[in-house]
Amino acid sequence: MAAYLIRRLLWLIPVLWTVATITFFLMHAVPGGPFTQEKSLPEPIMEALNRRYNLDEPIWKQYLLYLWNILHFDFGLSFRGDRDVAELIRAGFFVTVQLGALGFLVASVVGLTLGVLSALNQNGWLDYVGVFFATVGAAMPNFVLASFLIVLFAVQFPVFHVLGWGGPLHLSDVLDPGAWDVKKLVLPVIAVSTLPAAYIARVTRASMLEVLHQDYIRTAHAKGLTEQIVILRHAVKNAMIPVLTVMGPIAAVLVTGSFIIETVFSIPGVGRAFVDAVIRRDYAMIMGSTLFYTAVVAFANLAVDLLYAVVDPRIRYR
Repeated sequence: MAAYLIRRLLWLIPVLWTVATITFFLMHAVPGGPFTQEKSLPEPIMEALNRRYNLDEPIWKQYLLYLWNILHFDFGLSFRGDRDVAELIRAGFFVTVQLGALGFLVASVVGLTLGVLSALNQNGWLDYVGVFFATVGAAMPNFVLASFLIVLFAVQFPVFHVLGWGGPLHLSDVLDPGAWDVKKLVLPVIAVSTLPAAYIARVTRASMLEVLHQDYIRTAHAKGLTEQIVILRHAVKNAMIPVLTVMGPIAAVLVTGSFIIETVFSIPGVGRAFVDAVIRRDYAMIMGSTLFYTAVVAFANLAVDLLYAVVDPRIRYR
């Protein structure tokens, strides 16, 4: 297991290098620059800005300089406000993680519950409800759902608030009840968790139906075990392996893929900062955010692979 873990961590190095290289050259291949405006800046100011951020150097030299700085954990300065990129990511990540964690929690509870109930009541009304939710939830883009929720629950029936983040902005405020505003949390969490909940429900239902028709389930019934024990101890546990396969990427997507939701609800997370950076051609922030998201996805997939061995002891890694 230790050797496997070390190999996976070492494999992250070429992955990050590849992503950094592709992103860097694609970013610079787009015509224009971060300081290109309809009204041109005076030449001395342009020269000073380009010199400040090394944009006056040849592309190959900028690339090598960026790689060298990354090796020293220096992600550069944002072109907006001249702030350290690592500091900006660190500040927004705490908010993004809260949104992702709440979304993952809601998606897991709703998806697993609906999937199991649908399988246990195949062709019953609970099954129809679960299938309907899985179909509609998976088909509706989250930004469409977010707009619908805002119109319905913030405009027509003003029950919830929509601008800003309803959780603490700093780790030290987590235990402060005054730092939490549930009215701001509900809508973005629903918007970000509906699609993954639908996907988890669909995979859980299919996996449960397959397990319920296995011989060892019939054997468990024949031995006189209660329905509750058969379902919880044998069916649900064995049905979780395919579900875990999709929950890892879903967790990573929830943490890294809330760009649109953060922008729609004006949540000060890394996702909104990334969207702003793309619009403003903030090269350093784009590169820093991309590498950060790549690392998060890689670690989430690694965590899922390690969880396989916990769910099914027959799985071993070398």
